[in-house]
Amino acid sequence: MAELRLCPICRRPLEEGESARRFRPFCSKRCADVDLSRWLGGRYAIPAVEAEDEREAEGESSEPTERKPVSSAKH
Repeated sequence: MAELRLCPICRRPLEEGESARRFRPFCSKRCADVDLSRWLGGRYAIPAVEAEDEREAEGESSEPTERKPVSSAKH
């Protein structure tokens, strides 16, 4: 039995077929655009981890620091 996949934006079930694959993993162009807007607006972020030698060169400790997400301004 096939696994039911949901759109990560609106949570609707994804349909099967050639036309549905066009916006995969989203159900529509709208949901794909919403996701792109979130990336471009800074709502999503991939945490950066500095290499050991970069921290040592800057004189920082090797203890990891907690990073806070950047908040985006609401319009």
